[in-house]
Amino acid sequence: MAQTTEHRSSLPTSRTPRFHRAWSVAAVTFVTIIGAAAFASLPGLLIEPLHEEFDWSRGTIGFAVSVNLALYGLTAPFAAALMDRFGIRRVVAVALSVIALGSLLTVWMTAAWQLVLYWGILVGLGSGSMALAFAATVTNRWFTARRGLVTGILTAAGASGQLVFLPLLSWLVENHGWRPASVTVALSALAVVPFVWLLLRDHPADVGLAPYGGAYAEKPAPVAGAARRAVTVLLKAARTGPFWLLAGTFAICGASTNGLVKTHFVPAAHDHGMPVTAAAGLLAVIGVFDVVGTIASGWFTDRFEARRLLAVYYALRGVSLLFLPMLLAPAVHPPMLFFIVFYGLDWVATVPPTIALCREHYGEDSAIVFGWVLASHQIGAAVIAFAGGVARDVFGSYDPVWYASGALCAAAALMALVIRRRAA
Repeated sequence: MAQTTEHRSSLPTSRTPRFHRAWSVAAVTFVTIIGAAAFASLPGLLIEPLHEEFDWSRGTIGFAVSVNLALYGLTAPFAAALMDRFGIRRVVAVALSVIALGSLLTVWMTAAWQLVLYWGILVGLGSGSMALAFAATVTNRWFTARRGLVTGILTAAGASGQLVFLPLLSWLVENHGWRPASVTVALSALAVVPFVWLLLRDHPADVGLAPYGGAYAEKPAPVAGAARRAVTVLLKAARTGPFWLLAGTFAICGASTNGLVKTHFVPAAHDHGMPVTAAAGLLAVIGVFDVVGTIASGWFTDRFEARRLLAVYYALRGVSLLFLPMLLAPAVHPPMLFFIVFYGLDWVATVPPTIALCREHYGEDSAIVFGWVLASHQIGAAVIAFAGGVARDVFGSYDPVWYASGALCAAAALMALVIRRRAA
């Protein structure tokens, strides 16, 4: 009788414990993304120091950043498939190590091709495996309820990392040069690896639990042929209209955030006489309000139609970018602060509804589909990162790129409204 009781107590259950392990996994994921976000804070701070030390054109430096951004996106769908094959912990631990290696090697570079190799390729590949597909995979596996909220929280982790690291990195670049800043990024990525290995778990079934708000399910067998599956899912999704609309809107999202503001805001503000540390501080403030806006967006996504939310977000972002060239000045003034707050609330608020639409239309394949949609985000970012540097070299100003991005956001708002709801 005792053996029977013991056996029954060890069986998995769908009962939700008072504190579900899913929240611990989400917390570890949040900290992991924060650590990896250090590298994303640095490119905009490197443009002027590298231009002055090596006499590389801003277009050349922008090309290295664009390679990084493109690989960040193109790696994401394969990383999601690799997580299905080898587990989340292994993929993320290796990705963080590759980020640290690439960042550390830049300390000894002497030629532009090395910047492309170390920062563009190595850090790009590592960061792609730490992309938002990671957050989507964790959310899909560990949560049935509160998915929108958790997606918003994990998406905000990147902004939190920006908030933590931007002031520190800008101070290092200003007072000690760019090399100590690169070393700091490498050490930050490595510091997170033990947390991932010891605390992250791949699936609720690993600890005998059901997903938060859901019923218990056995852990699926590892999926072989990760690359083949990623391509197969792409080919299947590419035959549907919502995929192209989501990819198009998210490409514009990347162009107007990572490619433009994160990469070129600091040098653009510096062109108008603003100190680098002040401009970097404004980017950090964007990170503060990004956290608020993204978590709120996750909450809204659980309650309102995702495509309408996207249309509102893109329209507001486009309007704000059209006003930015008139706000840049040597000193920080109230209208600029209003832009920073407004733009920060909208920075990656687009992610929760985009993931929700992927989940609605593509079900179990949604994490990989979102990986491909994220690839379009980063390709858009890569194009603008390069084009912004070239525009500055050719026109002596970033203004044409601000205006073009505002117009693209208006187009994205219209595209979002065209996405149809999936028939029940």
